[in-house]
Amino acid sequence: MTQTTLPLPDLSNRIAVITGATRGIGRETAILLGKAGAHVVAVARTQGGLEELDDAIRTAGGQAATLVPIDLKDGDALDRLGAAIFERWGKLDIFIGNGGTLGPLSPLGHVSPKDWEQVMAVNVTANYRMIRSFDPLLQKSDAGRVVLMSSAASWKRSAYWGPYSVSKSAVDALGVTYAKETENTPVRVMMVNPGPIRTDMRASAMPGEDPLTLETPQDIAPHIVQLVSPSWTETGKVYDFPLRKVVDYHYPS
Repeated sequence: MTQTTLPLPDLSNRIAVITGATRGIGRETAILLGKAGAHVVAVARTQGGLEELDDAIRTAGGQAATLVPIDLKDGDALDRLGAAIFERWGKLDIFIGNGGTLGPLSPLGHVSPKDWEQVMAVNVTANYRMIRSFDPLLQKSDAGRVVLMSSAASWKRSAYWGPYSVSKSAVDALGVTYAKETENTPVRVMMVNPGPIRTDMRASAMPGEDPLTLETPQDIAPHIVQLVSPSWTETGKVYDFPLRKVVDYHYPS
């Protein structure tokens, strides 16, 4: 597939938190955020992966990132991150909730409570905890921007995709609710439906698929960066990457 070419917005002096920052869409988006001038606060589980990301950001022309090796299931750590950002910068301009997990693809009756709770903790509760922690900081920005990763699974709701579909439906509800609560503030909230992207998660879900037929994280990352620029004005909607346009929630069944 041909990589998308979009001009990068000027994100100089903007503070950007991104989760799931060391792989796939998160990694490529973090690199472009740094290249556009933002200071990247990269959140992921592995220190080694974060250090490799930091090298890639600096190679692309960005400044050294702030590396935060935490598990998204650790709600107390997410709260501490909000406090640390307040102490260091007093505001937050960008939050991209990209981190997520697929969970089991099986009948609901076969999903263990442990697996169910893990999917909800990573995909939903972590984003809620970060919005709760970051809201006062985003309100301090002149143009606070939030992007949460949705999925076509949130409205297709196919058999055997229960935990993931339910979690992404909840992410959509979370984002729209927050958008409505902040519509009279400088904060804007968007969801992104990436569609089929060449990632490890996609390979796990569709093992028989030819990955070379799919678009890449490098293709979608420039579009996500556009959504967090100060000039972006839409809120409470989905950016459908396969369609390359903003859509509302009146999806076909």
